[in-house]
Amino acid sequence: MTDTRLTPLTQTLPSTVPFVAPERMEELRGTRFDARLGANELSFGPSPKALSAMVDSLDGIWKYGEPENRDLRFALAAHLGIAPEEVTVGEGIDGLLGNLVRLYVAPGDAVVTSAGSYPTFNYHVAGFGGVLHTVPYKSNHEDPEALIAKAKEVGAKLVYLSNPNNPMGSVHPAETVQAMIEAVPEGCLMILDEAYTEFAPESTRPALDTADKRVIRFRTFSKAYGMAGARIGYGIAHRDIATAFDKIRNHFGVNRVAQAGALAALADQGYLVQTLERVAEGRTELARIAQSNGLTPLPSATNFVTMDCGRNGDYARALVKALDAHGVFVRMPGMAPLDRCIRVSVGLPKEIAVFAERLPLALADLG
Repeated sequence: MTDTRLTPLTQTLPSTVPFVAPERMEELRGTRFDARLGANELSFGPSPKALSAMVDSLDGIWKYGEPENRDLRFALAAHLGIAPEEVTVGEGIDGLLGNLVRLYVAPGDAVVTSAGSYPTFNYHVAGFGGVLHTVPYKSNHEDPEALIAKAKEVGAKLVYLSNPNNPMGSVHPAETVQAMIEAVPEGCLMILDEAYTEFAPESTRPALDTADKRVIRFRTFSKAYGMAGARIGYGIAHRDIATAFDKIRNHFGVNRVAQAGALAALADQGYLVQTLERVAEGRTELARIAQSNGLTPLPSATNFVTMDCGRNGDYARALVKALDAHGVFVRMPGMAPLDRCIRVSVGLPKEIAVFAERLPLALADLG
């Protein structure tokens, strides 16, 4: 029975979690995975300097984290060449998206995204009563022109684009993204999710223009910096937008250990370069494995490779299940026609070797 003390909106929502943790999947299957390649984590881990900074910070864990994230904001601003007031820090991009939707979306407000794109954004929109409008992908890419056309049609408050894209790994050049920013309709804010941007060529990133109130850009320490478990990300925007987060954010939401780790990780750009080289090598190997087994690897600007199985979603789901049975954790897009694919993260070389060994077995299981 629904608790009638809940708000009318909350009573209409299901109790759900967008993702099932691999640890929960291991619990259900009764054994650990031999290759954890489904969550787009960085198996190489963060910079040793970041790890050391986090360990050193533990003796001060009795203290609250700095509520303004001041040191990290100033370091990010210096790194990006912008003002500290144009940076907001939060509990990963997920937390920042939740706060952004809370800031801009009232019940009934229209929001536009791509059908099959990042589900946590949709989760937040539903949680604040927004009305979600979707447009299909175009040739494995999100379709900026269609997104803008839909935003104009429905009078959207927010329009979302991830570049590079999850779950397809595709990326638009900077010129295409900038053209979308220029076309954002009056009264709408564009969300540019750049969680995977470090893996992509610089030519895919529009120049930072924090004077432009039409866009907010989100980046994270979860992917290329290898700190997914620390839950720390940041937004880049006009200062009026960035400082608005202070109205409603959880001011002690980013813990002091994460703050210390992110600060040290940002300072160790040499390790980041090494990481990007290792990821590029892993993508090449995953693409080779896919091709040798009759799958089509899609071009990727991320730390994963999406592989077209050449059939329908039922077949791809069966393949994910078969790989699970062989000790390999992968995921797949959740919506047709994207769900004809599986998505495999770049892991450690030994994990990729396991995938190479087990993929033919899983395919054979399907006949």
